Amino acid sequence: MGTAWAQVASMVGPESTKIKILDVYETVNLNIQDGKLKEASELANTHLATQPRDPQMRFLKGVIQHSQGQIQDATATFTLLTQDYPELPEPYNNLGVLWSAQNQPEKAREALEMALRLYPDYATAHENLGLIYLMLARQSYEKARQLVPADAATPLGLKIDQLTLILSQPQNKTSNPNSKTGQNRP
Repeated sequence: MGTAWAQVASMVGPESTKIKILDVYETVNLNIQDGKLKEASELANTHLATQPRDPQMRFLKGVIQHSQGQIQDATATFTLLTQDYPELPEPYNNLGVLWSAQNQPEKAREALEMALRLYPDYATAHENLGLIYLMLARQSYEKARQLVPADAATPLGLKIDQLTLILSQPQNKTSNPNSKTGQNRP
């Protein structure tokens, strides 16, 4: 896990409690990875009933919600995490992925830029932000293409044609927040 998670984990409680909590996290993660989302959700909810502010389990709950297609719930979970624990970059990264999937690249960009302000070496957030920039560039060039006549042999028209071709190539998706650290690339 990232450095911020280690700091939060150190606040959890006595050593015997920490060992039990780590077992719960590992079990939830394994259930998520195995596609046992119902079991993962039940275990996460049971844990959160006794420790409702646990940021790592709340994060995993958001991952489960996203995996179950509960996009609005996952967005709400990660948003609340950013409000309660603004020092954690992972929830911002996952919010960026969710906003991107909802075709809201400006919100995605803001969330990912926040993740990178908090943790400048967060490689996955850099990758996800790069994909958002491509999405924004595509939108901008599509708009420019609408404004330039179709048969335009102008430098701008040719440039738009070239960039449209480049941007039409298949992209990687940023939609799998199932890893232990909340990284969103497959």
